[in-house]
Amino acid sequence: MTEHLSINGNAIAYDVTGEGPLVVLAHGIGDSRHSYRFLAPALAAAGYRVANVDIRGCGDSSLGWDGYSRTDIAGDLVAVVRQLGGPAVLVGQSISGGAATIAAATAPELIAGVVELAPFTRAQAFDLGGLLRVKRFRAGYIQLAQVIMRGKVANWLKYLDVALPVKPADADAELARIEAKLNEPGRMKALQAMCKTSPADAGNQLANVRCPVLIVEGSLDPDWADPRAEGEKILADLPRGLGELVVIDGAGHYPHVQTPERVAELTLPFLDRTLARA
Repeated sequence: MTEHLSINGNAIAYDVTGEGPLVVLAHGIGDSRHSYRFLAPALAAAGYRVANVDIRGCGDSSLGWDGYSRTDIAGDLVAVVRQLGGPAVLVGQSISGGAATIAAATAPELIAGVVELAPFTRAQAFDLGGLLRVKRFRAGYIQLAQVIMRGKVANWLKYLDVALPVKPADADAELARIEAKLNEPGRMKALQAMCKTSPADAGNQLANVRCPVLIVEGSLDPDWADPRAEGEKILADLPRGLGELVVIDGAGHYPHVQTPERVAELTLPFLDRTLARA
């Protein structure tokens, strides 16, 4: 059953499954909690209480928020943890990876650990060399630029085709679901607003994180010319010894969709270690 948390007159939708220590899942731009349709059941089956969240402006959460920054999303995630009773581990993908960083830095009493999947957690310099050299990076960049400028669902779907180099069995149905949701009035505007936000707020909080962090990158993620290098830069900005990085060979920007078994294999031991300390 979907629950709703009221925040300043708006609503955050989430599902809770399983029993045990709390894990909160937060998806990326233009997606919904359905992004975790493979990972959430695996975590619940392993003995965790899993809250799967639609971030503001997405899925069944409301529109009309004052902002769509990582700081804004972080506040929502902290509110969900408070509502359900923390501490919790946050699993955040893409923009929500940055949001999870901010939540961990600003609410350390509630956040016991962070798993960041293909995270946008640092401000990005324009990479002309990467665009010229790496075809998948160039293809993804062009479609994202078109999304920002034109706000067309078709460009987002083309980006997803690059970002998910190996499709799951339900890919056609899932793309149809995403397309239908983004065609609802206001949804693409929210997506564009998120695309225009800077990750600098998250990058500025990396040094203030005090809990363990697991970063998972896909080697074929089109959002960076060198995904491993991006993950290493995040590690370097965290306090020494807090972070670990794993790069999944052949995965794109959605490793939890493309390689859910591998993401579960990485996440479960992290949860066992981290929540045992909480």
